[in-house]
Parts: sequence; C-alpha cells; structure tokens
Amino acid sequence: MVHSKILLLLLHLLLALNLFAQPDTTIEFTDSLPTESSGNKQRMRLITAANIVGYGGSMAALYLAWYKDYPQSSFHTFNDNHEWQQVDKIGHVYSAYVESRASVAMWRWAGMERKKRIWIGGLSGAAYQTVIEILDGFSAQWGWSWGDFAANMAGSGLVIAQELAWDEQRVLLKFSFHKKNYGNSVLNQRANELFGKSIPERMLKDYNGQTYWLSANIKSFFKDAGVPAWLNIAVGYGGDGMLGAERNEWTDKNSIPHDFSAVKRYRQFYLAPDIDFTRIRTKNKLLKTTFFVLSCFKMPAPTLEMSNGKVRWHWLYF
Repeated sequence: MVHSKILLLLLHLLLALNLFAQPDTTIEFTDSLPTESSGNKQRMRLITAANIVGYGGSMAALYLAWYKDYPQSSFHTFNDNHEWQQVDKIGHVYSAYVESRASVAMWRWAGMERKKRIWIGGLSGAAYQTVIEILDGFSAQWGWSWGDFAANMAGSGLVIAQELAWDEQRVLLKFSFHKKNYGNSVLNQRANELFGKSIPERMLKDYNGQTYWLSANIKSFFKDAGVPAWLNIAVGYGGDGMLGAERNEWTDKNSIPHDFSAVKRYRQFYLAPDIDFTRIRTKNKLLKTTFFVLSCFKMPAPTLEMSNGKVRWHWLYF
C-alpha cells in the first residue's frame, strides 16, 4: 500500500501548492518567520484551506480509485512486517516525513507559534497516513498494520525531533527510483502484472527500483568544514530480487505455477554525495518552493553500493 500512500502525498502537495500559485500569496518555504501583521491571519486561512482541499480531495480520489471496488469487512489487523524486505515500511516513514515536513513549513510561513507548528505540523503526516490505515483495517484484502502505523509515527517523529532540537531539518529523508530491467520474459510479465508497465506505475509500485535515503547536511554539523552549504552526504537503503511480497513463487492468470525461488532476494545499502536545494540562497519565492519539492528526492550522483556480499561502484545512480 505504500505506492497509494505516496500517491496521496503527491496529490496533497500538488493541490496545496496550487492554492498558493498566486503572485501575492506564493508560499515561501523558509526557516525564517514572517513579521507579525494582520496578513498572518490571511495566511492561516490559506493554509487551513490548503489542508482541507488538498487532503480532502486526495482522500476522496484515493477512496474512489482504490477502496471502492474492493470488498469491505469488519475491522481487523494484518501483520506484513516480513514483506518486501521492509522497503515498503521505509516508504511509510518517507511518506509521513515529507507530509509532516511540508506541513511544518506551511505553518511556519503562516506565522504560527514555534511549538504549535512543530507539533501540529509534525504530527500531520502520521495523522494523514493513519486515516488510510483505518481504511485498510476495514478492507477485506488488507488490514490495519501496526508495522505501518509505527513507520508513520517514525516519519513524523523524525521531523518533530529535528525541529525541536535545531529549528531545521539537518537530516532529510529522500526518495529515488530507477526502472529495473527484469530480462527474462516470464519475469517481465510478472513485473508488469505486479508493478505496471509505465514509469509512473513502476515508480509507485516496484520496490526493486526504489531507494530511500537519509541525507545529512555536512555544514550543519561541522560549521568550519570548507564545503558548500548545500552539500550533503547520504546513506541509502533498497532491495532487489523481489517478485512477490514474501517469496518468488506464484500462479499466473492461466493457473500456471511459477517457481523462481532461485532468484535471490537481498538488501542494498548505498553511500553517495547529495544536494540540499533548500540551502541554495534565493529571494524568488516560487524558486524556494521548487527547491523544497526537489529536496524530497535524491539527486543522481556517483554512488557506492554494498549488497549481496559485493561492493559495486556506480558512476551515476538514482
């Protein structure tokens, strides 16, 4: 379900940001607070409307696109902690983190008092995702996942902890994706059935192509370091060889069984330089918003990979 949660996130952000796409009300994602004025009340109303319209519209779209055609049941739980090499759980952390971070930035722009914006904005991501977990709990095909809930809380917690400690996000949680080539025709067919054929579908659904990164800003921790303010160092996590949630065995739509258990499922770890675009100075409000959105994604860069008992070098990895 992480792909639909990320879809919800993107819809929510797009709808919210579109609300501010007016010349005199463009949201300015920045750590500095606006001066106290009656204009802050207008900003508060704008942020409130953005959340209602953005989140409400996203939830309605998600229900119609995803849950409406699936059978409902009484509320129940489902333990999926062992699936997909836990890449999906990191996806939940990421979704809640980015939503919470964006919400804190919006309330900061509106002039909300520090502690309030940290807790209200910081818990937003977990709150948004928990509503989806409740829908899962009433869906016969899935169920409430305590692992997902814990991951959502971890994402929001990462935002809150850094805001309380530093009034900024020194360590960003980021996402990157590459379309995997499965080679074998049977495996390609399996991938198309599981993850879709298009790039957008694969990006949202194919855990083999997803990588999640913790990207730390060097200058924030080492003030005297002779490096650009925007330079980060990132560690990444992903997985490969996954042709099913738990195992690489399945029966296709023609009732033909397939056993690809020889395809090894393994974890991947990465180390790479990165860019925090929000630390590039600019007075242009629209550019600041663009930089904020870009900072949710890991930039392509030379990367060291450690996986499956081997060390590999990528001249450019995304």
